[in-house]
Amino acid sequence: MATILLVEDDAVLREGLTELFARDGYQVITAGSIREAREKLTDNVHAVVMDVGLPDGDGVSLCREWRAAGENRPVLFLTAKGEEFDVVRGLDNGGNDYVTKPFRMQELLSRVRVLLRGVRPAKQTVSRGGFTVDRERMQVLKDGEALPLTLTEYKILAMLMEHPNVVPRERLLEVLWDDGGRFIDDNTLSVHMSRLREKTGAEHIRTIRGVGYQWSDM
Repeated sequence: MATILLVEDDAVLREGLTELFARDGYQVITAGSIREAREKLTDNVHAVVMDVGLPDGDGVSLCREWRAAGENRPVLFLTAKGEEFDVVRGLDNGGNDYVTKPFRMQELLSRVRVLLRGVRPAKQTVSRGGFTVDRERMQVLKDGEALPLTLTEYKILAMLMEHPNVVPRERLLEVLWDDGGRFIDDNTLSVHMSRLREKTGAEHIRTIRGVGYQWSDM
């Protein structure tokens, strides 16, 4: 199943597109700003659908930044501007396609399907510092041995290891739910982090005060 990073600041449109993509069989990760998009472009994302005009910057500039860093996953721009200049600027800065608002939903789906043809699936394993995330089995291995993790601990540790920078507490909290469907609060997250440090070694999980957590390969 392919995963789409949807970057759109209009909450109503973002919700509608999320439902549209989900009905077509995609997993969807959402972002409402440039900052969130940078945080959420993880290894499991296959393609990006991104608005050009965002509250904290320009989607085209972000695409150019990604391309300069070697990022090659397909990007489709959503834009309210139909002028040739804006279209050319988007494509010249690394965009693969664009759809002008207002657009027909089925046309957007069709263009996304075309972008995803031939895209390699996300890596099933990520290895760092003697630890390996095995997505297929939902395990984290330490020197080849599976760590005794709960599902929540696995989700937290996998996110930390797959993200090259600091993972904000808010990002961890928004994706972690317990088996009863209740949101995991900040104190509970701290408890999980303490348990993970016992299982991985405290030196591997750094607390970035006031921001979040970061994995260290030490």
